[in-house]
Amino acid sequence: MIDDLLAKGMDKAEKALLSGCSAGGLATYLHCDNFRELLPSTATVKCHADAGFFLDVKDISGIHYIRSFYKSTVTLQGVLKNLPKACISSQSDPAQCFFPQYVLPYIQTPIFILNSAYDTWQINHIFTQDDYDGHWNYCKQNPVNCTSSQLEILQGYRMEMLNALENSKHCGTRGMFINSCFLHCQSEYQETWFASNSTMMNNKTIAQAVGDWYFDRSIVKEVDCPYPCDKTCPEPMIF
Repeated sequence: MIDDLLAKGMDKAEKALLSGCSAGGLATYLHCDNFRELLPSTATVKCHADAGFFLDVKDISGIHYIRSFYKSTVTLQGVLKNLPKACISSQSDPAQCFFPQYVLPYIQTPIFILNSAYDTWQINHIFTQDDYDGHWNYCKQNPVNCTSSQLEILQGYRMEMLNALENSKHCGTRGMFINSCFLHCQSEYQETWFASNSTMMNNKTIAQAVGDWYFDRSIVKEVDCPYPCDKTCPEPMIF
C-alpha cells in the first residue's frame, strides 16, 4: 500500500502523518522510522499511535501470557527481520521488540502516543484473559462494578503503563495523551476525537492535542489523574 501511495505522489509529500489504531497502532511504533526514510528529507513526517501500546506485563495470575503469545507470533510470521535493529541488539530476547515499550527508546521520528491507561482491549483479552471463574466479568463490563481490590489491581496496571512511558515524558519531539477512560481506539470515533462532549485534558480534546503537537504550536504531555477522577470520560467501550 505504501508503495502504491508513493507511486501516486506521496514521494513528493511536504507533510505526512503515519497513524494507526490497535494493531495498526502497534505497527505505527514498529514502522515509524522506516516511513520517515521513504519520504523527502525536507518533509514534515510524524507518527501517531492510537491504542497500540501493548504492555509487557504479568496478567492477574502472575504469568507473562502476552509475552509468550508475542514470541510465538514473531516466530510464526517471521517478523524478526522487520523489527527495529537497534532494539534487537539491546534485548537478550529479540522478540521483546514486538512490544512498543522496548522499541520506543530507539524511535527517532516524532511520535504522538495516544492511549488509555485502562485500555479495555488489553484488560479484557490480556490482563484478565485467564479469569476462568468469571470473577472479573462485572468489573470488565463497567469499572463502577469493580471491587476495591480489583480497582487496586487496575491502578497497578495503570502505573505499569506510566512507568513504561516515563522516558517519553522528557523527549521534546514526542506528544502524549494518556487518559483514564475505559476505552480502546479513540481517534477513529468522533465522540472521543473532537465532539462537543469529547474526553478532555487541560481543556483540550484529543484532536486539539494532536494538532497542537503536529503543527508545533505547543508541547503536549497530557497524563490523566487515576480513575475515577476524569469526569469527561464517556461510557466504557468494551471489546
